[in-house]
Amino acid sequence: MATLKDIKSKISAVKKTKQITKAMNMVAASKLRSSQANMEGFRPYARKFAEVLGSLAERAGEGASPLLVPKADVKRIHLVLCTSDRGLCGGFNTNLIEKAETFMKEKAGAGIEFSFTAFGRKGRNWCRKVKTPIVSEHIGIMGTAVKFNEAATPGRKLVQGFLDGAYDEVYVVYAEFISMAKQVPVLKKLLPIPPIERTETDSGSADQGYLPEHICEPSAADLLGEMLPRNVFVQLYSSLLETSASEHAARMLAMNNATKACNDMMANLTLVYNKARQAAITAELMDIVGGAEALKG
Repeated sequence: MATLKDIKSKISAVKKTKQITKAMNMVAASKLRSSQANMEGFRPYARKFAEVLGSLAERAGEGASPLLVPKADVKRIHLVLCTSDRGLCGGFNTNLIEKAETFMKEKAGAGIEFSFTAFGRKGRNWCRKVKTPIVSEHIGIMGTAVKFNEAATPGRKLVQGFLDGAYDEVYVVYAEFISMAKQVPVLKKLLPIPPIERTETDSGSADQGYLPEHICEPSAADLLGEMLPRNVFVQLYSSLLETSASEHAARMLAMNNATKACNDMMANLTLVYNKARQAAITAELMDIVGGAEALKG
């Protein structure tokens, strides 16, 4: 049975752990506010960009750009895996890696070669573990104030690799921020650029909305040549913003749960300590009473 000193030492250790988890929770909450603001501020731009691009693509036709044309025989797929640099965020990274693994297993029978662009140390380490080729890695970006250039630079390489035939398809795996308690792993195709789908509102009645016809100068085909590569940058940047905000939300939730677990452990250990202390006092009283009875006899 543990001594009073051992139990007291455990209570002290749990208290220190609680201080750490509480501090990390507060830091994650502070970073989440700025990341969430950046993410929510960029979403309207990404939606409007996709709307304009869809309008131009409809008028220019599928053959307007090689970035719109699917490859007949897909043999090389490139995955952009967005994870965090640090841990202590629950199953956040595990869920993202499982999403990539599931996709690879689905394509395993087709003899497809996979390569990766890794954003975040956790994803990079997993790629090394499974010995999958890493074309480029980007460490120290996730969880910070992500800049557009940090998505545009690797985005240019992805576009050039697709045009050169190094990749037949390019996908991104990222975490979509739904709420503070829910972040969903998403697999999205970047290249070839999928058609912009009309929503129910777009295709509904005349008074409910429509996909507007934009006036273009110069021609739609010329604009597409500039906008299609930029669409890859926009989608990649949006994925990084979503993943960054999701990471902070997941860490905040994990640290909150850890703090609650510390409170439960401290309550249980305090109860055990009090019982052990009471037992020790009772034993001492029994010894005193026993000694007194022996002296009387």
